Amino acid sequence: MAIFRLNHAVLYVRDVAESVGFYRDVLGFDYIEGGDAHPKAAFLRAPGSTNDHDLGLFELGPEAGPSAAGRGTVGMYHLAWEVDTLGDLEDLAAKLSAVGALVGSTNHGTTKSLYAKDPNGLEFEVVWIIPADLLTAEDRDGHGALDLAAELAKYGRDARSGVGISR
Repeated sequence: MAIFRLNHAVLYVRDVAESVGFYRDVLGFDYIEGGDAHPKAAFLRAPGSTNDHDLGLFELGPEAGPSAAGRGTVGMYHLAWEVDTLGDLEDLAAKLSAVGALVGSTNHGTTKSLYAKDPNGLEFEVVWIIPADLLTAEDRDGHGALDLAAELAKYGRDARSGVGISR
């Protein structure tokens, strides 16, 4: 038996309500109550997900310091959330930019990525994958700055994300 996907992620945050607002209002997650067993926790589900929850948030309080992962300690760099269409990626770029969360974007060849930080400074990626039937040798070899307007002109807003792309 082998692992075939990530079921959910759990993050420690300073303020659960603030984090729920960000993941709900900016990224479109559905809020699921933490319940009496976890009064300082929340569980969220990505739109269209069949998981019980995709993201768990546990509150540490306002005194919690920033994560030093990657700067002074080992730890996770980021999680990557996949969008369905290239238009979804464009829409999220605008939303993330509007709230000051967008910190970068990259053309990884077969994938087009946005990088952002949540209210706790935790970085995440939002990715659109080129459909396998549209991949070219140029796509497989192309890396660098993301020109989202050019990608939209090439593939269109409604191009659905590919799955099972091998690099």
